Amino acid sequence: MTIDRSKFAADILSSLGIDSVNPGAFDGTWIDTQGETLTSKDPSTGEVLASVRLASASDYEQVATSTVKAFKEWRTWTAPARGEVVRCISDALREHKEALGHLVSLEVGKVTSEGLGEVQEMIDMGDLAVGMSRQLYGKTMHSERPQHRMYEQWHPLGPVGIITAFNFPVAVWAWNAFVAAISGDSMIWKPSPKSPLTALAVTKIAQRVLKENNAPNIFNMIIGTDAEVGETLIHDRRFPLISATGSVRMGRHVGTVVAERLGRSLLELGGNNGVVVLDDADPDLALRAIAFAAAGTSGQRCTTNRRLFLQKGIAAQLKERLKGAFASMTVGDPLDEGTLVGPLIDQDASDGMMRALEAAREQGATVLCGGSTVDRDGFFVEPTLVEAHWTMPITIDETFAPILYAFEFEDLNEAIEAHNSVPQGLSSAIFTSNLQAAERFLSATGSDCGIANVNIGTSGAEIGGAFGGEKETGGGREAGSDSWKAYMRRQTCTINYGEDLPLAQGVKFDV
Repeated sequence: MTIDRSKFAADILSSLGIDSVNPGAFDGTWIDTQGETLTSKDPSTGEVLASVRLASASDYEQVATSTVKAFKEWRTWTAPARGEVVRCISDALREHKEALGHLVSLEVGKVTSEGLGEVQEMIDMGDLAVGMSRQLYGKTMHSERPQHRMYEQWHPLGPVGIITAFNFPVAVWAWNAFVAAISGDSMIWKPSPKSPLTALAVTKIAQRVLKENNAPNIFNMIIGTDAEVGETLIHDRRFPLISATGSVRMGRHVGTVVAERLGRSLLELGGNNGVVVLDDADPDLALRAIAFAAAGTSGQRCTTNRRLFLQKGIAAQLKERLKGAFASMTVGDPLDEGTLVGPLIDQDASDGMMRALEAAREQGATVLCGGSTVDRDGFFVEPTLVEAHWTMPITIDETFAPILYAFEFEDLNEAIEAHNSVPQGLSSAIFTSNLQAAERFLSATGSDCGIANVNIGTSGAEIGGAFGGEKETGGGREAGSDSWKAYMRRQTCTINYGEDLPLAQGVKFDV
């Protein structure tokens, strides 16, 4: 598609009511920040799409103060009323789905279907949160004391800090923001500096809906450096919860800082996700799932399939078929119809992939296909299949690129041991037609990940289930199930409706 990409981006932003992208913060009004210029670059060309001005520490304080003020009002709204506001935002996202989807593709390089899919994920998340707003249940417990009633209830926690990564520039915000909103919380969003335009666009939509519903300004946003804005946010005691998505290194720092002030952190960090394929698996089913999980989003999903465990009877066949599948994938402009693999986010990502492959070769691995950059503008690389051993150090690290390491094994016990040997624990999958093997993989002695699938790949999690992982993945859970509890505070209540004052545990205290 031959287009003026910066003009295309400007037209999309204009359609959303953003004619100037200079403001780098929002606190109910757009703040004309005066910090350094941040450029958003199209990873397909390396060209600048637009520029924004970074926010300063004083801008942060303005946004934080407004966010605290908004919380004090928003927590008084009933949960169903809060859900109605989120429903309206979902409708607004439906209205602008195509524009937002193309903006995602332009700014982070996702192919068109994935860009549109990310916006659909926000819409679905909004719909789920609306249902949650009427299901913030507490339990009733039986008291040991006569004529006493004991129960628990949930209250809004407070202002929330949301830090997101470039690979899902808006969906992860929605996972947190919509659940936090129906829980009664306000929030500050610090988006990735690699995807500021999508953050501006989504905030603009949310701003309009809040105004139409006479709601306080709970969806606030600030674009700034880690040193000046990020550090200030995670140290800010006014924000009892920090939800952060990114690298393990970042998560360790955020978790430590927040713990020191006895706050809560919800961490979604690295994933070195494995797929186990047994000899009795359907090879066609496995091939398609593995190919998408390994190469989709150019290997830049937290749930990307990076390690493949093949039982010896199926290994040769499946490796040959994967080589053919990887070689046939169209790598190119994410806006072009038929493109399956877009670019990596930037030059650093491309260089990191090449360094990882060099290390793999030095450790004795063999590149079976791919392994090179693509000779064109932008940051394009070939999906790569590497034959390796699961003890090689490079396979224990997460490289955010389309590299799939293939290993062979004898039996399921060996595969599970190898699969669980890495420090990350996000997503996992097994392909088999054997019920006992499937159940073994899902058991307490099977996969140690937060997500375990049978006969589907590691990526493409639905928002109905709680998303997150164990070990160095951080332990956080977002989106579905009872994830709303992370954004609220529990209160246990006991009511004495009798005339006596019996004490628990039979304690006597007569005055």
